[in-house]
Amino acid sequence: MSDKDMIFGIRAVMEAIQAGREVDKIMVKKDLQGDLIRELGELLKGQMVPVQRVPVERLNCITRKNHQGVIAFVSAVTYHRLEDLIPFVFEQGRDPFIVLLDGVTDVRNFGAIARTCECAGVDALVIPSEGSVSVTADAMKTSAGALNVLPVCKERTIHQAIRFLKDSGVKVFAATEKASASYTEVMYDGPVAFVMGAEDTGVSATNLRICDEMIRIPQTGSIASLNVSVATGVILFEALRQQGLHNASS
Repeated sequence: MSDKDMIFGIRAVMEAIQAGREVDKIMVKKDLQGDLIRELGELLKGQMVPVQRVPVERLNCITRKNHQGVIAFVSAVTYHRLEDLIPFVFEQGRDPFIVLLDGVTDVRNFGAIARTCECAGVDALVIPSEGSVSVTADAMKTSAGALNVLPVCKERTIHQAIRFLKDSGVKVFAATEKASASYTEVMYDGPVAFVMGAEDTGVSATNLRICDEMIRIPQTGSIASLNVSVATGVILFEALRQQGLHNASS
């Protein structure tokens, strides 16, 4: 990550937030106190910007510039909100086609998933405000430009996003090895969303419980799981295949 993706110093960070800049997270020196830090905390109330208290050595490893104990990481895109995007898609006479990422932290996987989503015509890629990858310059590069056009929604949690989608009439599928149904045995007609988990932990148990259905990709090799970006592509293009057949027959 280059210096242009970061903002240094308490006042500069506060000014950026007040100006509406998209900030992914803020790192603050562990023992930093004072009126300005309290003012920064007040400014961040109600915003989905995680703040991490870290040793000064970690800040010094990130930059040699005078950070004054505070570094903000700026997003390369403007985030959208599901509560605005879903009604917009319905108003256009289309069924929402959404992908949610639960715990995916690898930037290259994120970029590859975004590229696949854009090619498949996905309406939005959803990430949580914490414990997830951010839209960095590296992610933009890996996506081959997809993140310039694909809406990315940053929600407080994936759990809340799933509930909102279900309340909006979107059927939510979770990709997991725990599923009994193969991804080709399930119908993906109408508004659909797919939850993809990190390769090591998968979709969390709390999120699995509230999804409408679980699906898996059968495997015959000895490796435990597919790369999450590959798995996303396999499932999305099966959904597209089915929807194409459905549209052709209607």
